[in-house]
Amino acid sequence: MTRVTLVALAAMTLSARTIEETELQQLIKLKRVFVDRLTGGETAAQMRDIIIASLESSKLFVITENEEKADAILRGAAEDLAYAEQHSTSDGAISHLSVAIPRSGYGSRAGSASVGYGDNESGHSTERRHEAIASVRLVNRDGDVIWSTAQESIGAKYRGASADAADKITSRLKDDFEKARTLK
Repeated sequence: MTRVTLVALAAMTLSARTIEETELQQLIKLKRVFVDRLTGGETAAQMRDIIIASLESSKLFVITENEEKADAILRGAAEDLAYAEQHSTSDGAISHLSVAIPRSGYGSRAGSASVGYGDNESGHSTERRHEAIASVRLVNRDGDVIWSTAQESIGAKYRGASADAADKITSRLKDDFEKARTLK
């Protein structure tokens, strides 16, 4: 690499680091957040409530129902899908053996034998699947995105897919808050 390329690469890396640090500094200053309606299917409203509950339990900031009082707005999309996945299998084998013994001469009889065997096995199963996905972002009062994440889940041992996705969002936000605290 040439010196000019290395300097440009260093400047881009420094610029990306500066942007990330600026976003993290804005994140740590949040006191109140309004959670906007999420786009998506019918389950988006339920996902919003679950995300609010998860964020509220984190105690990172106050969740407000008054958009005008919020320092930032959480926006995004979510979907919770439950569906059945069907599987069908079929295996079969057929075997047939035929023997004919011709005899020559007048009045002779010909002999023949035939044996056949067939086996067929089939199966059908239905498996219930449940998965949730949410993509959210925190937008400051100027309209700049200061944090975002997309999380998906097929459910956890003791939680449904929606609750697990919401907890993953909160966990990621907590990690980024901790990262912002270490920058100070």
